Amino acid sequence: MTTGYLPIVLFLGLVGVFVVMSLAASALLRPTRPTPAKRAPYECGIEPERLPATERYPVKFYVVAMLFIIFDIEAIFLYPWAVAFRQLGLFGLVEMIVFIGLVFVAYLYVWHKGGLEWEGVSAAGAPGHGAAAVDPGKVA
Repeated sequence: MTTGYLPIVLFLGLVGVFVVMSLAASALLRPTRPTPAKRAPYECGIEPERLPATERYPVKFYVVAMLFIIFDIEAIFLYPWAVAFRQLGLFGLVEMIVFIGLVFVAYLYVWHKGGLEWEGVSAAGAPGHGAAAVDPGKVA
């Protein structure tokens, strides 16, 4: 009964040996000529620095990121459903309508709460701007 898994186990073992041997061969054969330029952090030519403790990212950045993930997951679930649509029949259609309906209700809720609006973010609250940044709408 377990003999059906033997080719899979052998293949995984072969893959593991190949990975280890490839990494070992590259570590042994690569040239090592470290220079200060190679060891320096690359960040568009600017030394990386942390944000001050008083400066924070607006929550809207995280909300948009979570919305993106939710709608990506929805798209990922649509592909297998579309492939097996004929085999699932009416049950699969109803389940997908319920799924899309729930995601649509979540989208309407976020839209109603203003989660998709960017006008509220000022220049001073945006990342990368210091406390001395001026909001163009508040200049006297």
